[in-house]
Amino acid sequence: MVEKIEFANTGVKVSRMGIGTYYDPWWILSAKVFNRRSGRNDKIKAIQTAIDDGINLIDTAEIYGSEELVGEAIKGYDREELFIASKVWPSHFSESKLDRSCERSLKRMGLKYVDLYQLHFPSRRVSISETMSAMERLVDKGKIRYIGISNFDSSKMENAMSVMKRYHISSTQMPLNLINRENEFSILPKVREHKMALLAYYPLGHGSLVNEAQYGNQLVSTIREKHGNVSVAQIALNWFYSKFDCVFPIPRASSPSHVHENSLSMGWSLEQSEIELLEKRFTNLKK
Repeated sequence: MVEKIEFANTGVKVSRMGIGTYYDPWWILSAKVFNRRSGRNDKIKAIQTAIDDGINLIDTAEIYGSEELVGEAIKGYDREELFIASKVWPSHFSESKLDRSCERSLKRMGLKYVDLYQLHFPSRRVSISETMSAMERLVDKGKIRYIGISNFDSSKMENAMSVMKRYHISSTQMPLNLINRENEFSILPKVREHKMALLAYYPLGHGSLVNEAQYGNQLVSTIREKHGNVSVAQIALNWFYSKFDCVFPIPRASSPSHVHENSLSMGWSLEQSEIELLEKRFTNLKK
């Protein structure tokens, strides 16, 4: 059974690991311009594999071109057991455009509401107060349950929080992994202070953290002696659960086999000494 913990201060429990449905720029272009989604069946099956393995946190975005795949994949599953997160692009941050974007996302996924609706990037053109007011109205209308942000630095996060009138920002989404830990020190303290969640994208470092040579044979052997024949991807993901209580990695759901492998990163914990060895290893590699 996959462990589930509370997502921020929502009272809703989600799996320690979620899945992401961002593929690559060319895939997005093909989906948006030509309505072609290569590997469609495999990607749908990957999402379904995640759900079957007990993962209920699924992240997508209007810009990804994958909302339709999410909608197709979740048919037949209990909607109330899923936690679906999507994102709106900055060009749609005005009140009228944001409402229409949300409606389109819901239609593409076949949903009546989305659990978490996130601002994908900060906007340079629309005031954050207008956007957050519109987001709060979406909550009032029942179209979204919780409000999130993505790729907001510390000062922009604080600014967004300051204009909220009736609801709170439940989460932020930022890159974080063993190789790139900058947001652990710059963003995570504020996440904890405000009782938020952090969705960590690129948790496997663009694939670098699935390369066993990066870890060194001795370190991998030490961890496997204690935890069995775990893969380095599972080690990299378990680092999140073993160290943080409010961070949810969302590795890409590209194939059923990779999703299943990643799901086995849950249900066990690295020891503090192992966490320290991992962090020391990757800090030294960057020097």
